[in-house]
Amino acid sequence: QVQLVESGGGLVQAGGSLRLSCAASGRTFSRSAMGWFRQAPGKEREFVAAISVFDSTDYADSVKGRFTISRDNAKNTVSLQMNSLKPEDTAVYYCAARGGLGYYRTDSEYDYWGQGTQVTVSS
Repeated sequence: QVQLVESGGGLVQAGGSLRLSCAASGRTFSRSAMGWFRQAPGKEREFVAAISVFDSTDYADSVKGRFTISRDNAKNTVSLQMNSLKPEDTAVYYCAARGGLGYYRTDSEYDYWGQGTQVTVSS
């Protein structure tokens, strides 16, 4: 069983930055693929970024070049550095985990989810 707790959300002006963190419990974090997803009001949850156990990364086109996903296995955390934020980045951001050696873009592929953290970008 893995428990995930996100933090770092908040209100920021367009062009600003935020850093989200996800703290994972359990001893299997270093063997877990991790992902970030987001869901805006009235929209379906969408893929943002993913990182494999080998630190390979994948990004949605909408955030590529602006967001960076990273992991710290010693601290059991995965982070999402978000720069050059836009109003369309406003959403609840979720951290997700699963076993496996790759990185994964589909939410149905993940087994564990955090409760989410709100990110609001004002124009």
